Amino acid sequence: MQDYALNQFTNVVAIGGGHGLGRVLSSLSFLGSKLTGIVATTDNGGSTGRLRQEQDCIAWGDLRNCLSQLASRPSVGSMLFEYRFGGNSELSQHNLGNLILLALDELCVRPLEAVNLIRNMLSIETQLIPMSEQPTHLVAIQSCGSRILGEVEVDEMTEDPIALSLEPMVEATQEAYIAIENADLIILGPGSFLTSIMPPLLLPKISEAISQSNAKIVLIENLTEEPSAAANFSLEKRLEWFKQVLGNKAVDHVLCDGESYSTHGHITHYPLRSRHHIALHDRKGLIEALSLVARREL
Repeated sequence: MQDYALNQFTNVVAIGGGHGLGRVLSSLSFLGSKLTGIVATTDNGGSTGRLRQEQDCIAWGDLRNCLSQLASRPSVGSMLFEYRFGGNSELSQHNLGNLILLALDELCVRPLEAVNLIRNMLSIETQLIPMSEQPTHLVAIQSCGSRILGEVEVDEMTEDPIALSLEPMVEATQEAYIAIENADLIILGPGSFLTSIMPPLLLPKISEAISQSNAKIVLIENLTEEPSAAANFSLEKRLEWFKQVLGNKAVDHVLCDGESYSTHGHITHYPLRSRHHIALHDRKGLIEALSLVARREL
């Protein structure tokens, strides 16, 4: 294990969904079982959305994405989990990883058991926990009082929402808030602010666990402007939203991409952009930047 300052943390929890959380988890996978990902389960688009409509299950897509990014590459496991059916049959555009997770869920007592079975099969030490094991949808409330139901629909909004909620309100997975209670570092983002980062924080037990935690909270900013209403949100506005759901608990540090290392107050800039894709964080850059922040905060 490399001598990064992050090794001094005993329990690191990263919260979010989609590609952003998977990137962070794969970057920090050297932490092994000391690392936990709490994954949003409100997606209603694509293969995941079709399965939710037909099977009334949780959204598997973000969990599958994280498992895929944590799996050894190249491997049969990672290829199977990313395989997408073509053609014009009922399987067309379904992701095999989503179908495997759904099948295991039906064979198991609870969704978390299905995730753990796949973790064991793919030799993944990092813990992955769905924010809830009950199906729920993201709801955005507009200034006129109208409600927009569904994560895809929220992402397509042109008007800034004034609030978010979950429908129905469900219970947080017990292991999720226990992980937060034991955390000494909590990482938020990168990812879509409204539809990846915020959904887990809308669960009362998760927001309460964070607000009562002594852990340091670090927000990792996106590299490009996200294609949603959240693109209009300044950093100050997003931090204010966090305060609204987390009470007095504030984000301790914000990590942004920059041409060189610099720190101004609670904001650190560091070269984070991957050379291979402008929207992807460089794994080594993330580790180094988070280690620099950790040294400041320890």
